[in-house]
Amino acid sequence: MREIFEITEHLGQALQKKSQDIVNAIWLVKSTKILLEQMRSDDGWETFYLTVFEFCMEHDVVVPNMEETYILRGGRARRQPNHFTNEHYFRVEIFRATIDTQLAELTLKFNEKVMDLLSLSVTLIPKNGFASFQATEICKVVEKYYPADFNQQEIFGLEGQLKHFVADASKSEDMKNIATLVELYQCLVQTGRHRILNLVDRLIRLLVTLLASTASAERAFSILKILKTRLRNKMDDGYLANSLLVHVEGETVGNYTYEDIIADFKDMKDIRADL
Repeated sequence: MREIFEITEHLGQALQKKSQDIVNAIWLVKSTKILLEQMRSDDGWETFYLTVFEFCMEHDVVVPNMEETYILRGGRARRQPNHFTNEHYFRVEIFRATIDTQLAELTLKFNEKVMDLLSLSVTLIPKNGFASFQATEICKVVEKYYPADFNQQEIFGLEGQLKHFVADASKSEDMKNIATLVELYQCLVQTGRHRILNLVDRLIRLLVTLLASTASAERAFSILKILKTRLRNKMDDGYLANSLLVHVEGETVGNYTYEDIIADFKDMKDIRADL
């Protein structure tokens, strides 16, 4: 397990960051799979076995004879195949089974759809220089994975807006150094470009939701268990949502002063009076 954790540690740390580097996330997923598959191979097993053998010899630990028959525990012993050796048990039932579990989890979390959308995200980040940008290919991916969010007419409109977006972002000083989708979306809103490039704005907002597959969502569910306990099971949805917002966005709320609250409260009273 230590060997496996050493391989997956960098990917785990990268996915826990709030502002993720999509480019690094993609190649970390691919490299993690490659390293696990190399470890699962025959050469990987031999290297691992030699490491364990040297450890056992150094600490006077008895090394079992790998050619001897391994006896399964419980009722499984009656269904045990012939020539079921210690090597087969440790190599297939434990070593490879553990690695296969990790590979299956990575494939589940980062399936074809997620990897396609992550690759699409990379092409939209200005700091990458739009080296692999192709508006037609992006529209094909959008049509494939977001049919409910873009109709056929909007797909054609999106292609034109993407070209305008790239031409603008390549020359604009306030956009060309943007490194994440979140920063890109914030810049579009702050400069008012999201109203002109409304379809690009919609696409970026959809892509940002990919971050829900990372540790931030897991933290939100953990907070949910803390907030909605057995004694608070009658909490309505509005109060629950507001409580979650305070806990999840703690850093933002921490910068919200008492004066800001009073000002907002006065604005609400003025709006009600006008109504």
